Amino acid sequence: MHQKILLVQTAFPGDVILATALLESLNRDLPLSTLDILVRKGNETLFLNHPFVKNVLVWEKSKNKWSNLFALISTVRKEKYDLVINLQRFSGSGLLTIFSGAKETRGFSKNPLSLFFSKKYPHKIGDGQHETDRNYSLISDIRKGKSADPRLYPSLSDFEKVGLMKTSPYICIAPGSVWFTKTFPKEKWIEFIKLFRTQFKNETVYLLGSNAEAELCEGILQQSAVENIVNLAGKLSFLQSAALMKDAYMNFVNDSAPMHLASAMNANTTAIYCSTVPAFGFGPLADRSVIIQTIEPLSCRPCGLHGYKTCPKAHFKCAMEINVQRLIPK
Repeated sequence: MHQKILLVQTAFPGDVILATALLESLNRDLPLSTLDILVRKGNETLFLNHPFVKNVLVWEKSKNKWSNLFALISTVRKEKYDLVINLQRFSGSGLLTIFSGAKETRGFSKNPLSLFFSKKYPHKIGDGQHETDRNYSLISDIRKGKSADPRLYPSLSDFEKVGLMKTSPYICIAPGSVWFTKTFPKEKWIEFIKLFRTQFKNETVYLLGSNAEAELCEGILQQSAVENIVNLAGKLSFLQSAALMKDAYMNFVNDSAPMHLASAMNANTTAIYCSTVPAFGFGPLADRSVIIQTIEPLSCRPCGLHGYKTCPKAHFKCAMEINVQRLIPK
């Protein structure tokens, strides 16, 4: 059955990376279909040279958000989609979905405009399902099966960009996050790197992140005061970072987008959870994955689904109580 399908996920990079699992599932289950995706501006680079995404539509949300949305709705209507699948749970994407002109629309019941979708499905946090499985539930009546894993497709030039960085064993550390309470503290990363170097003498340590995290990474580099550590924050694209992470001895990440980059490359992952918990369903999916979280029972944890700019209790024990010795690869 040939269908023209649009997948909508206009949230942050990690959510978009997880949405690639549904693209993989659709390509597997409906191989004759044409697949497009709609993302917020900045995330479109995740799909450069993607082998089966035909078009990437972009919503510029940072300025003129609503006028850009209405222009985008006009573009979407001209495409005459058979099916629009909305993974977002906010009104903007809901508006686009119901005015898309698609023959069928699907999404989660948490979207405030889901009443007007052709079909709506529950989205339950903490029910034991991974987010990729929750997303797959939106097409579970079309094809019975299980969700594919997320996947990204760095180009040959992306792998060439990082090729010289792979000539000897290395680890990657992505120390930042948008949310403070999701971020393993700077002093903890420094403590870990110093300890790591006492046991692993030759491995290069690559620090990854966005331009916004370059200062954090530079501070970690300087204060760690160990040899063979490189700050790559702001110097690699999403896909170049993914290409580097693929062959790392280990990738150390927070509950944030780099964890999902690692999952999409099936790259070795040590995921550190501070204020959030794996039970939310956004955990690592790589074959070799380790989850590190406090072993102390805290009545305040988890304090929220997305984290906060500061610890609500002002002690941040969920992060500070983690012994960095537990991060050392076995």
